[in-house]
Amino acid sequence: MYLVKTPWLLKKLYPELIWNVNQTNRCIYLTFDDGPIPIVTPFVLNILKQYNAKATFFCIGDNVGKHPDIFEQIVNDGHAIGNHTYNHLKGWKTDNKTYVDNFLSADKILHTNLFRPPYGRIKKQQAKDLKSVKPDIKIIMWDVLSGDFDIGLKPEGCLKNVMKYTGAGSIVVFHDSLKAFDRLEYVLPRAMEEWSKKGYSFEALMP
Repeated sequence: MYLVKTPWLLKKLYPELIWNVNQTNRCIYLTFDDGPIPIVTPFVLNILKQYNAKATFFCIGDNVGKHPDIFEQIVNDGHAIGNHTYNHLKGWKTDNKTYVDNFLSADKILHTNLFRPPYGRIKKQQAKDLKSVKPDIKIIMWDVLSGDFDIGLKPEGCLKNVMKYTGAGSIVVFHDSLKAFDRLEYVLPRAMEEWSKKGYSFEALMP
């Protein structure tokens, strides 16, 4: 079970986490988790380029090691990079030291102060520990969860999710992963076309 739109109460309970960007201009912050990988990440980069859009890629360190050429393409295209741990660890099921060490392993490759916990699961102590080893860290959550990872969700339903709940300042989560590709391939070009018609721009999150 997951919530497409992050409830205001959750944002209030965890104010130290970044859920959306407060602004008045019509800008959407697209984010892509779990890459880089062949086929899917290049597809995303191509769509973004068509709309002169910048996004933020929360990369898994192990995937960067396997596909450095695709990672280099993300950087060369001017997108922002975020840390998504080295092995996609779920914080709630991982001891704090292992979690921080895994983050640091990815940090050696990624060199970014943007971090998104896999599954959105992180203990408060883990957040504090990450802050102690990287004081300028920004833990990025989201305002809209597309559901593209949900193999039971039809592409049309995924598109409906993002179009219904996304607005100015929204941080939207997609996944450049094989699991999500059936939905992502359908949704991303259609959503970006509609958002563009409505006057939205697309920017990367600022480190």
